[in-house]
Amino acid sequence: MIDFSKIVGKEIITITFTLFAVIDMLGSIPVLITLREKMGGHIRSTQATVASGALMILFLFLGQEFLNVLGLDVKSFAVAGSIVIFIIGLEMVLGLEFFKSDNNPKSGSVVPIAFPLIAGSGTLTTIMSLKANYNDINILIAILINLLVIYIVLKSLKWLEQVLGPSGLIVVRKFFGVILLAIAVKIFATNLQNFGH
Repeated sequence: MIDFSKIVGKEIITITFTLFAVIDMLGSIPVLITLREKMGGHIRSTQATVASGALMILFLFLGQEFLNVLGLDVKSFAVAGSIVIFIIGLEMVLGLEFFKSDNNPKSGSVVPIAFPLIAGSGTLTTIMSLKANYNDINILIAILINLLVIYIVLKSLKWLEQVLGPSGLIVVRKFFGVILLAIAVKIFATNLQNFGH
């Protein structure tokens, strides 16, 4: 059960900033703009926010049990997520298209936006790790604060695109594409070397 008497402001701030850094919504802006173009110029902000929020909250309370039921572990989950992130990064850097254009925003808002971009293996693993040091109620509040930031960023994509401009967008897209590739390689390598242990 959730114990509301254990709400601690300092803990909430620490967890909020930890999740904010891991989710990295600001760094994901070029990726999101790229994906929005693929989906007919529209991302379902509410659906993507709710789907990613549901995944994070599910992992907060049932993470280990959920993976056990599926016969999976966190490492295999992380490896799968890293492959999708790697492909998105390749698209951004090389200007190639691996994911087919999808004019149906219903599907794209969930995969790959909600998972693995927002609530990816890093985010879900972090949530499960935070449980060791912090109270569930404080983690839950921090997740809700981050969901608000996610929603605002998704809703502001057109404005952010105008601020960056076409040339600025290309530079930022390639820069963050390389960062995504590096993150994907790190997640893949870290989890693969411990695979099966």
